[in-house]
Amino acid sequence: MASTTSGDILPSGGRVFMTFPDIFFIPEFVFGGLVWILVASTRVDAPNPLGWVMFVSVFCFVGTTLWFFIFICGGNQSSVWPSLDVGFHFLAAVFYLSAGVDLAYITFIYGEALKVLSSDAALKIYRLDIAAVVMCYVAILLYFIHAIFSAIRWKRS
Repeated sequence: MASTTSGDILPSGGRVFMTFPDIFFIPEFVFGGLVWILVASTRVDAPNPLGWVMFVSVFCFVGTTLWFFIFICGGNQSSVWPSLDVGFHFLAAVFYLSAGVDLAYITFIYGEALKVLSSDAALKIYRLDIAAVVMCYVAILLYFIHAIFSAIRWKRS
């Protein structure tokens, strides 16, 4: 895998699929999309903060999609793009971290309520929430690693 941390410009075109940390775009799509799908497939109660989780997952999915297409089309070749790359991925990591904490808390509360009210439908929603928490923390890790290595690339350019 080629690296762009040697001070050259950001990758464009097909090089996006072969450079580090830009190879993380695809797993960020997958795990961010899974968080979106899993949270959307559960029941959201009125006082439930899962709206923030949905906002974060949709915002980051759309943002990563736009960012990916900008990189593919080569629109990222000016000197401001490395700092924007760091900023976007750091913001996405912080957003996902806050959403992951909310999602884990709601899943914990739902699990405690499940001890009292046991039903097959509630157990299915609880399992979907657990899967969403796992996918959310994987997305946090991916965005954080991408932000760190983008910062290293930005510092060296």
